[in-house]
Amino acid sequence: MTPDDATTPPTTPAAADSADSAAASGRGDGIEIRNVTEDEFPDWIRAVGVGFLATPSAAETEIEGRRGGADLARTTGALDNGRFVATYRSFPQTLAVPGGTLPSHAVTNVTVSPTHRRRGLLSRMMTADLAAAKEAGTPVSTLIAAEYLIYGRFGYGPATRATAWTVELARTGLDGRWSGPRDGGRVDLVPLEEVRKTGPELYGRFLAGQPGAVSRDERWWKLATGEIQVPSMPWAEPFWAAYRSASGELEGLVAYVSDRKWDDAKQPDNTVTVQQLFTVSAAAERALWEYVCSLDWASRVRSGERAPDDLFPDFLPDPRAARIQTQADFLWLRILDITRVLEGRTYEAEGSLVLGVRDGLGLAEGRFRLEAGPDGASCVPTGDAAELTLDVRELGSLYLGDGSPVRLAALGEVREERPGAAAVAERLFRTARRPWCPDVF
Repeated sequence: MTPDDATTPPTTPAAADSADSAAASGRGDGIEIRNVTEDEFPDWIRAVGVGFLATPSAAETEIEGRRGGADLARTTGALDNGRFVATYRSFPQTLAVPGGTLPSHAVTNVTVSPTHRRRGLLSRMMTADLAAAKEAGTPVSTLIAAEYLIYGRFGYGPATRATAWTVELARTGLDGRWSGPRDGGRVDLVPLEEVRKTGPELYGRFLAGQPGAVSRDERWWKLATGEIQVPSMPWAEPFWAAYRSASGELEGLVAYVSDRKWDDAKQPDNTVTVQQLFTVSAAAERALWEYVCSLDWASRVRSGERAPDDLFPDFLPDPRAARIQTQADFLWLRILDITRVLEGRTYEAEGSLVLGVRDGLGLAEGRFRLEAGPDGASCVPTGDAAELTLDVRELGSLYLGDGSPVRLAALGEVREERPGAAAVAERLFRTARRPWCPDVF
């Protein structure tokens, strides 16, 4: 995916070759893999559309709309007879982790054309790119996986999950006379100009406290507010509303759209879809959800993809009114520097553990002693025997606090070398609230 694809309205994960063989080298077949030139960018965009099963060609407006979002030094393709048959792109990102942030190597626009499957093109592009990211000193890589079976063999593990709810408003039990927050704060509709001005600062505060969230650059905000538009991502101006506390502090923003439907009895039957909702306080979160669920003419609300333990359903007097619509893995994480990554977060319990980490690509493997606690951690290579053995893929799944070492041990994905080691890892890695990534990229 791209930052372009991360805006509202709807997003679609990147397409990749689900059967591309890691064993197949693809070399010696006349296919060249290299960076894309300015003149080649239109054909590269065409190939992205082919991989997505979107369109077989790309309009000039589409090409120009996407040109500003791609750094050609990090935009790669596979050429066969002068035509792109596979695509790959990366960009710098900041990833929020428990207790801090880390620089990340974000991967997107991964496609292989259907005519060139099983030739090792994805393997060639990804292994070279991850090695370069490792060499550059980036500690972790992230992506949104289109298909579950593709990226595990490259060391990525699902690190966050997302849940989307549909709420039948007639069943919520909310007071139909709701006219504003009960805590002295207020909710106001705000114009796009104000969102562009205040949104980035508020999101920065949100990012600092939400493990799994990723940074949003200036282009993201221009796309989200319609200042830049790309034809393949139809944009209609959403309503934006802001919550301010009793002291006047901006603590939350929500963006939503309505489908503007009426039933056969000439009654409004609108579905409101939340595109963005991020806050820095529970009071703001409650106020904005109650506002959205109290809109006149609305019959139901679609929450958009939220954290699996989101507070939203329990803000309703009757949480059964919120029905799960989608629940799936979301952000995938690949560790490139184990010492830096494990020292880069805080831990909710104190403990010590020797981890034996396997890595099929040889980028992050070995035995490491982790001494961790609420104030931080020390992680150093060690010659001591491993107490818990796992693949770098599983370590990526555990890192943000969502995965369960005990569960992975029961599944045979993690091996206890010392009885009780998985329980120690459970106490160390798990977090009280689950990580959440609000953006597709």
